[in-house]
Amino acid sequence: MSASQIPPATAVTGDDVPTLLVKIFGKDRPGITAGLFDTLAAYSVDVVDIEQVVTRGRITLCALVTAPSPAQGATGSSEGDLRATVHSWAESLNLQAEIISGRGDNRPRGTGRSHVTVLGHPLTAESAAAIAAAITATGGNIDRIFRLAKYPVTAVEFAVSGAATEALRSVLAPEAAQLGVDVAVVAAGLQRRAQRLVVMDVDSTLIQDEVIELFAAHAGCEAEVAEVTTAAMRGELDFEQSLHARVALLGGLDASVVEAVRKEVRLTPGARTLVRTLKRLGYQVGVVSGGFTQVTDALKEELGLDFASANTLEIVDGKLTGRVTGAIVDRAGKARLLREFAQQAGVPLAQTVAIGDGANDLDMLNAAGLGVAFNAKPVVREAAHTAVNVPFLDTVLYLLGITRDEVEAADTHE
Repeated sequence: MSASQIPPATAVTGDDVPTLLVKIFGKDRPGITAGLFDTLAAYSVDVVDIEQVVTRGRITLCALVTAPSPAQGATGSSEGDLRATVHSWAESLNLQAEIISGRGDNRPRGTGRSHVTVLGHPLTAESAAAIAAAITATGGNIDRIFRLAKYPVTAVEFAVSGAATEALRSVLAPEAAQLGVDVAVVAAGLQRRAQRLVVMDVDSTLIQDEVIELFAAHAGCEAEVAEVTTAAMRGELDFEQSLHARVALLGGLDASVVEAVRKEVRLTPGARTLVRTLKRLGYQVGVVSGGFTQVTDALKEELGLDFASANTLEIVDGKLTGRVTGAIVDRAGKARLLREFAQQAGVPLAQTVAIGDGANDLDMLNAAGLGVAFNAKPVVREAAHTAVNVPFLDTVLYLLGITRDEVEAADTHE
């Protein structure tokens, strides 16, 4: 059929066209969907829309179809016959049927469309009610809800229209913090499916440790270094000054400690799954760190990362000098590196995702298309686009619309 022969959509779904909403409920089993449409086919109706969901073995199947034309040579309409036939078919399978007359297609969705992802551990009815009410308060309409994951957290996604993404985010962020759930709001559209670049902080994000504290433990100055690190992450100290002060305490350590520290590094739960899944999807993944290349280079090789940048501990004659070499990767440096990685990857900055936990990650989180504060300090949670406060790094996948089932299926067929 040529383009000129294709009938216009309004011929089927115009507001003046009579339509029927056929709803089927009951215990799910194979063949229900095929059986319903086989029954409807006898009346030569056109399918306008279909929606089906199965929850704990119970099916809800909705079909919006054009109303059948009056029976030829009959005084009445064949709509009555269709209703009787559908009800009879449903009863034969111990299903319930409801048929509602109307006109036209679904009403157009409002302008401004977003995906609202909610993570709960657990997700309570109180939280779901509050989030739904907050969406309504912004003028948004919930068009669809579906579950992304049930493990290790419950993750559900609301497709919302009629409200601006930023307006939704500003209302839902404080609501989520009060409820103790995590909420991410991202704009809907093709860009969500486009190739992306994900850039992560390392210490207390990709890994559970603060690398400089691992080095400090070998130097016997762990407490002193930890105190400075904590203050720096809270934004109370200039990062570069604090870095030089902490590294100076490592002077004189034998270079063999580098290998020992590499072995002590513990990946965050879900880190391997996150990177593996992103790479399968064709995403590029990088790390930027205020830590040290002596560790990040090993992580890059182990995880197959595309990019990695960090500070470098100076080693002379087999000893740490207590100094770093080259440009310092600080707060501004992380944002600069995000932009450089994006340019090298050929990915617009709007298509980047940044993940971090400390104050020195803030510029990077704000520069990215989506900034995720991962188990972050309060100042970071308040400033980032969204926050994740569960100890599983792979939950970030749900913010990108990737379901747990998809992740597990990919692992099974590897």
